[in-house]
Amino acid sequence: MAFDAGMLACTLSEIRRLCLGARIEKVYQPERDEIVLQMRSIEGGRRLCINAGSNNPRIGFTVAQKENPQNPPMLCMLLRKYLQGAKLVEISQADFDRVAFLGFDTRDEMGFDCRRYLIIELMGKYSNLLFTDGNKKIITAMRTSDMSLDSARPLLAGMTYRLPPSQNKSNPLGVDRKEFLRIYENFVPERPCDKCIVESFSGIAPVVAREIVYRATGHTDTPVKYCFYEDIEREFFCVIERIKNSDFEPCIVVDGDKFVEYSFISLTQYKGLEFKNYESAGALLDNYFEARDNAQRIHSRASDILKLLTNAEARIRKKLDLQHAELSECEKGSEYKKYGDLITANIWRLSRSDTLVEFEDYENMREDGSFEKVTVELDSRLSPSANAQRYYKRYNKAKNAKVELAKQIALGEAELEYIYTVFDALTRAETPTDLAEIRDELYKSGYASKMKAYSVHKQHAPTVMQLETPDGMKVLCGKNNVQNEYITHKLAQKWDYWFHAKQTAGSHVLLVTEGREPTDMDFTSAAEIAAYYSKADGENIAVDYTLAKNVKKPSGGKPGFVIYHTNWTAYVTPNAEKISAMRKKVKV
Repeated sequence: MAFDAGMLACTLSEIRRLCLGARIEKVYQPERDEIVLQMRSIEGGRRLCINAGSNNPRIGFTVAQKENPQNPPMLCMLLRKYLQGAKLVEISQADFDRVAFLGFDTRDEMGFDCRRYLIIELMGKYSNLLFTDGNKKIITAMRTSDMSLDSARPLLAGMTYRLPPSQNKSNPLGVDRKEFLRIYENFVPERPCDKCIVESFSGIAPVVAREIVYRATGHTDTPVKYCFYEDIEREFFCVIERIKNSDFEPCIVVDGDKFVEYSFISLTQYKGLEFKNYESAGALLDNYFEARDNAQRIHSRASDILKLLTNAEARIRKKLDLQHAELSECEKGSEYKKYGDLITANIWRLSRSDTLVEFEDYENMREDGSFEKVTVELDSRLSPSANAQRYYKRYNKAKNAKVELAKQIALGEAELEYIYTVFDALTRAETPTDLAEIRDELYKSGYASKMKAYSVHKQHAPTVMQLETPDGMKVLCGKNNVQNEYITHKLAQKWDYWFHAKQTAGSHVLLVTEGREPTDMDFTSAAEIAAYYSKADGENIAVDYTLAKNVKKPSGGKPGFVIYHTNWTAYVTPNAEKISAMRKKVKV
């Protein structure tokens, strides 16, 4: 669902309760359309995330740590200049719309006290973040628009900010029961009541409208004519009063491992599905958007890598198909040798003018004692002996090609397997550094000519994922082949234990013993981590593990490719929540 006005009221209520009067310590811009304000108040330090992107716009507290670019964008540097040290003194919402105002007391260039505003518009693809002075005169904006693009509301430095145009809907927070009755009487009887509510009142999302109708009638799509006015009125004002009183129940509806919906009130309309209630709206948003944000971020930043890998996979597959077809043709080599033998055995009765001759095949006898007949084509321009030599040459060519094709097919399949390991690493990439390591790996693996605008830069030690087992033992996990090599061949000590999902692409996992003897729980946890961060899916996933000293890299092997001969195998079923808890125990 979209971040609606009700959810905005919920998050602003939380910000007002915990951070009104807080000072801004740091300003970050980890993404092009996301600002993070590090704030400190008597309640402690908190990070306020403002996402004005078109996909997942929102505002709320966050505990997620994102890697920041080495060179801050211009917007970030400007906000640092004007807002670092500023005090948050005003938090408001424009009527009941998806527009929030954050007012800060700070000082101007001359050292005089002044007020400046961050204005956040959370309206899907029209989302924006603007920075203004105390008179709402725009200083800068995340997305500007001049008169040619939006003559009604240009967003340029120096222009006075104006709210987005009204949709001619009623503000539900300002409607009394008499006004609600008048609006309700204009509903079309045959239309679903939830759609009429959405079309008549601003800031109410479809899921909230459906919830009001469901609580009143027991169904989400009940037409207006089958609704009792008293029930609709009761449930409508029940929701509105909760918003006015800041009495929110942040809730996520879960279907297995999939998040279905979220809202600022409990969604009772989803029967048979699990509910997760949160005390904090920020925790809800973090949980709901973490995986989605990461997937979208990686997809946008890694589009060049995905294109390169997709093209490489298609090229290798096409090449392998052709080589397998040629290999099938090579199977005819034994027939060419037979033809040469038959011509040589019967050369005494052949003449130069023969083009098609029939021989008895002494290797295949019929039931009546006679032999099968074999028809052989001859070239009339050649002598019988030359025709025999022609077939022998075909036989030798097919025999040699069969050996060489087997080598080329093995190389192609190994390269395809390597491509799949890089695809798998992309699914675990979490930061720009992870993507940079994958680009470096591809460059060193011979894909430099296919990587546009790539430049070689100084190599740094990879930052690997760290976890801690329930019994307190450290576990290292690689997110790509560069990190896998670093863990296995640089960090591993000979008495550490090495884990990897059996016969599939996945992370190298190292259980760091530091001279201690791991418990059964340590072994199980490390195996679960290796299974979770692999392409394997389902239950009872096979994971090989052995001492790190038994793991070797073959000469000339691709990054991350290893061999081992002495190992044990564990069968585990990983749990995402358990893995997440082990990761959160480590403070990086």
